[in-house]
Formats: sequence, C-alpha cells, structure tokens
Amino acid sequence: MQRKCLFCFNKTLNYFEFMQESLQNIRTLIASLIDINDEEWAYYSAMFELKKFKKKEIILQVGEVAKSVFFVNRGLLRIYFLDKNQKECTFHFAQELSFATDYESFLRKTPSKYSIQAMEDTEVVIMSHFMVHDGYKGLRYGEKLGRVLAETHFFLFSNKLLELYTQTPLERYEQMNKLFPKILQRVPQHYIASYLNISSVHLSRIINEQPRN
Repeated sequence: MQRKCLFCFNKTLNYFEFMQESLQNIRTLIASLIDINDEEWAYYSAMFELKKFKKKEIILQVGEVAKSVFFVNRGLLRIYFLDKNQKECTFHFAQELSFATDYESFLRKTPSKYSIQAMEDTEVVIMSHFMVHDGYKGLRYGEKLGRVLAETHFFLFSNKLLELYTQTPLERYEQMNKLFPKILQRVPQHYIASYLNISSVHLSRIINEQPRN
C-alpha cells in the first residue's frame, strides 16, 4: 500500500513539474508576441489542458474538425496531407516551443485537410476553440495574438510554396536543417524526403555528399 501511494505521489509530482514547465514555456512565447499581465495569465492559463501523446499517435485526422491548437512543449509533430492517390505528403514539422493545428479548419470549423502525428513521445498544451476566441476578448492584446498566429500560418504556407518553386533540393535541405536542427536523428528519412518533395534515393545522395565533421 505504501509503495502504491509513493508511485501515485511520484506520478502526481511528475505531472505537476510537466505542467509548470509547459506553462512557463508557453507564457514566455506568448509574452514575446503580446504584453500579458499576471491577472490575464492566471485567467487564461487556467483553461489550458496538458496532454502527452505516444510516438506515432494521431492527434488530428484528415476530415475531422480541428477543435484545438497544440503547443509543443517536448517532442515533435508531423503535419501531413493525402494526395490524390491517398499517399501521405509531409507538409511541416512542429518542434518544441511551436504551435500546430489546421488553422483553416480551426477558425472556420470545417473538415481538416491535414493530419497531425507525433513523431516521438510528445507533450503538448492544448488550447480549445473556446479558449482562443475567449482570449481575443479577455486579453488586452488578444486580437493581436490571434493576428500574429494567423500571419505565422500564412507565412508558413507562402514560404513553403516559394521554396518549392525557387530553391534546389539541396537548398531546401539546408534550409530544413536550419529550421529543424537534428531532424535527421528524429524523423525517418522517407518523411523528410516527402517534406523536401524529393525521392528517398535523392535524399540519401544529398546526405552522403555532405562533408563529414
């Protein structure tokens, strides 16, 4: 009985530490975007849901309505869509201290065009549709926060499209490594090849041609 109680205590303590770390990380990020005081933060953060996902677990499925925005505290998410042949095409990765969702589905309450999958055991802070929209009203700069998130989403799409048309595969590979350090150690190569819009053979050739440190 004593051992069981100790296990429950340690589990509760680990969750508390995870919660504190997650909230501090997301507050730091939000504070870099807008001014938020302690009173606003206490009200806003009380609505956060903290959750852990196992490696390969699907967080959002194509066709579902995105009801949440995910803030990645630890781990890595893959955002992908299905082409006309139902083949998975990796669009983006969401690493630590970044947000992920299908923003169009989230804002318009329409079926998602993307799926989101955990690439490794991942810890996230979940912000519900109600919470985000309530934040627009309850925070002095809530509308600015929403606008910044929307702009970030727009620039992500814009830059991705521009890279595909203006950069060589090698340039896209180098840009990827700047955005996602050590991504090669965290994600299977066929997902990376899909992200770069090249074949796995082409990716292997690029990797093998890189200078060894």
